[in-house]
Amino acid sequence: MTAGTPFMRSALVVSAGTVLSRSLGLVREILMAWFFGTSMAKSAFDVAFRIPNLFRRLFGEGALSAAFIPVFTETLERNGHGAANRLAGRILALLAVTLAMIVGGGVLAAGTARIWIEPGARAAAVLPLLQIMLPYMFFICLTAFFMALLNSMGHFAVPALTPVLLNLVWIAALLILCPRFGPDPGRRIYGVAWGILAAGILQLAVQAPVVLGFGFRPRLSLDWQDPTVRRVVALMGPAALGMGVVQVNALVDSVLALTVAGWAPAALTYAERLIYLPLGVIGTAMGTVLLPTFARQAARRRPDDIRATLGAALRNLLLVMTPAAVGLGVLARPIVELLFVWKGGQFDPRSTMLTGRAVVFYAPGLLLFSVQKILVPAFYALQDMRTPVRIAIRVVGLNLVLNILFVLTWPFEFKHAGLACATVLASAANGLALARVLHRRVGSPGWRRVLGTAARVAAASAVMGAAAWLVNGRVSAAVARTALSPKVGQLAAVAASVGAGIVVYLALGAAICRREWREWLETRRPRDTVRS
Repeated sequence: MTAGTPFMRSALVVSAGTVLSRSLGLVREILMAWFFGTSMAKSAFDVAFRIPNLFRRLFGEGALSAAFIPVFTETLERNGHGAANRLAGRILALLAVTLAMIVGGGVLAAGTARIWIEPGARAAAVLPLLQIMLPYMFFICLTAFFMALLNSMGHFAVPALTPVLLNLVWIAALLILCPRFGPDPGRRIYGVAWGILAAGILQLAVQAPVVLGFGFRPRLSLDWQDPTVRRVVALMGPAALGMGVVQVNALVDSVLALTVAGWAPAALTYAERLIYLPLGVIGTAMGTVLLPTFARQAARRRPDDIRATLGAALRNLLLVMTPAAVGLGVLARPIVELLFVWKGGQFDPRSTMLTGRAVVFYAPGLLLFSVQKILVPAFYALQDMRTPVRIAIRVVGLNLVLNILFVLTWPFEFKHAGLACATVLASAANGLALARVLHRRVGSPGWRRVLGTAARVAAASAVMGAAAWLVNGRVSAAVARTALSPKVGQLAAVAASVGAGIVVYLALGAAICRREWREWLETRRPRDTVRS
């Protein structure tokens, strides 16, 4: 692979779709804040939705993609279209049967718990929402399977745009369905739950025809003794924890947060949404593109290309995500207030304070979660699922220990922020362990150069953060003395802070990060090609 890696151009395609999806997701969260604030209804919904989302990550775009894409790519390259088509049909049948059993069992278990166990008030609020949304897992995991097929063939646009449908349906449910359930938030939240299920069905209905248009006609087959199918299954099990460590930790955080207070899961979720906006635009997009890129390089036995791609990806990531993490941490409370506090809504000053604290402690994770999304696909492309899972098990244990420690020792209204801090620390440990083992497997991706980039970018980001903080204070004070409405004043202060931060960062970057910016620009030149 040449110095200008084309995976970044594909990542831009994914990023464009993700920007649209995340932007609509932000609108969705603003509406959720207006309707529900940090109420118990919102927290119950967040905890219930975590479970199908976890399975989506494990059985859909996480473990299945990580196990399926390398094997499918290798089958397509070495054995042709027919063999790849048969493999796809058998995996699809296996996935559909497994998901149906899990969904059926989960819905039945939740119903039984509601009738016979007499759960507490908080659990009782979660279980009916879980019964409604658990079938969403079936449809979204099948959607993720078709997305994996398209990504394997180098098609990223439609899979990247598919999540837009979830946000559109979710917004429609908030505006149309929720008011029909009455004024009580505990009843209105059911309108959102039914909207989630409808969105899953719609996403699958849109994705499947695109796969057929690429000439794939997966025929369902229950012949699971195929060695290639068994190979995917064998890889998929370990991949579940390896790829889903962040989601497992997030589920643990939500459940523990619910035991702390009825508002805690909601505050954590709003903070996560702000983190996942830039994370999805850059980190997730790069990870999506890197898995098939690494898989092709591994199938062609080109470790030099893997190292070059990995080093370029890490440097590009540091250049963008470090200032984003610093800026989000510094401007946490002004951004939360600007986005979520609206006249007549349920998101009050206390919700602002609680969510802002969670954002501050989640902000470093913006960089750490992104690094993880780059390192893990390299293992899966090498068809090494065991190493990430061994590390992940230790990380989940570390996260749980830190969670319990922080919940027991931190002040009451900081306990949820302690859960965020534990997740970030656990992710840092996960990234360091993955990097160390990957270095032994494929060699150095140029760690000295990566660390040099990190140091220069960190220095520029620190100055940028200080500038943004100072400008925000000055502009907020100046606007308070004018006749502008509070919302216009908040917008002016945040916009001025972000603008000043960008100017300072670009100016410093031009002085001390010249090489990194050149590399960033070179990755977008059309003449860059993959070595055949």
